[in-house]
Amino acid sequence: MDIEAYTALLPEVTAENRPYWDGCAAGELRLQACDACGARWFPQAPVCPECLSGSFTWKAASGAGTLWSWFTMHQRYLPAFADELPYLVAYVKLAEGPFMISTLVDPPDELRLDLPVRAVFEPNASGRTIVKFAVAEGAAR
Repeated sequence: MDIEAYTALLPEVTAENRPYWDGCAAGELRLQACDACGARWFPQAPVCPECLSGSFTWKAASGAGTLWSWFTMHQRYLPAFADELPYLVAYVKLAEGPFMISTLVDPPDELRLDLPVRAVFEPNASGRTIVKFAVAEGAAR
């Protein structure tokens, strides 16, 4: 993997998203939670997407979710991932409600909708820890 190209794809760490990245480094998936209505969301935003309150707290999420959709990337659209081809892109619905796009670590040969998954955290050469997903323990592979 071309680490320079990969690092360029990562969002800048800012005061607004630092709690998310600090959580990743600590092995914890953190989401914003609205202090007014309790909704959780991802990615980070300045107001709640449900009630538009600007009052929120970063809270640890369970890391549990289900596979909502996926596809396998065979073409080299991004040079940073040329050495990874083919790779799986997973759309995961978190137990708390939001969706995340990531990948599955060690995916089974056959995937299915609603496959239980859990967040895993992988440090990479860029110095950042990235959220990926793995099949949850006890889920039929």
